[in-house]
Amino acid sequence: MDLENLRKERQKWMTWKNIVPLRKEIDNLACGDWHVEIGDTIKISGEYPHNIKESAKVLMPWRKGPFELFDTFIDTEWQSNIKYNLLRPHFNLKDKRVVDIGCNNGYYLFRMQEDKPKSLVGFDPSPLYKTQFDFINHFVKSEIVYELLGVEHVEFYEEKFDTIFCLGVLYHRSDPVAMLKQLFKGLDKKGEVILDTFYIEGDGEMCLCPKSSYSKIPNIYFVPTIGALKNWCLRAGFSSFEVLETSVTEVNEQRKTEWIEGQSLEDFLDPDDSSKTVEGYPAPARVYVRLIKDKK
Repeated sequence: MDLENLRKERQKWMTWKNIVPLRKEIDNLACGDWHVEIGDTIKISGEYPHNIKESAKVLMPWRKGPFELFDTFIDTEWQSNIKYNLLRPHFNLKDKRVVDIGCNNGYYLFRMQEDKPKSLVGFDPSPLYKTQFDFINHFVKSEIVYELLGVEHVEFYEEKFDTIFCLGVLYHRSDPVAMLKQLFKGLDKKGEVILDTFYIEGDGEMCLCPKSSYSKIPNIYFVPTIGALKNWCLRAGFSSFEVLETSVTEVNEQRKTEWIEGQSLEDFLDPDDSSKTVEGYPAPARVYVRLIKDKK
């Protein structure tokens, strides 16, 4: 696959008529040196000559975060620090080549800088999220590389990765085993994948196949038991499958704020029984696993 030509084609996405006004917000940002604090909230502090809230509002909806830019707190839909802090004890990225697939605006990548990895790359084929990343990175000034690419491109990337994060992507793929094989091919010999996906309780090796939507999300194809997920991963070639954590998504982690448009988790659940989705399926729960390419 010719990634260079693909990059050139996708760079044209940044000239779409709905994206151009967003890019102008970045072009108009003032330059300077600011204090950057990387923690649960990505904080930028110091003197800034303009109203940053107006610029940030233009870039809505903000899904992942939170961020604090001077006197503006971007209270994102997802409190992404909850997931990051859940996973944090399970990885060490020092001197590793790392990619976050489906990186959204780069919140996790900004957090990963504290480990001092060799390189940080984000994949996400969204010009909006790329613009949000560029907006934040204007102040952070990181060396993170953001690619308008998807999981299907990782096996063709110019370098192999030591650690691949793939959080909240698998259930959007109609062929999950094929996607897992793509991750496998994107790893260096002893590389690892940190994966999370929806799962259902059960001892069997089976999965839920939603009729038309799951939690109002139309492109959810399979929600496996952990046993079924393990089988998928082994069929994809991984030599090790380790469950790190499980969690139920709650309204303190995902909720509607002034920084998004439309609905959020509380609208996706049965109003009379929060243990079920509006479709009557088990409410969203996530399993976090580590996959090792080759333990030898």
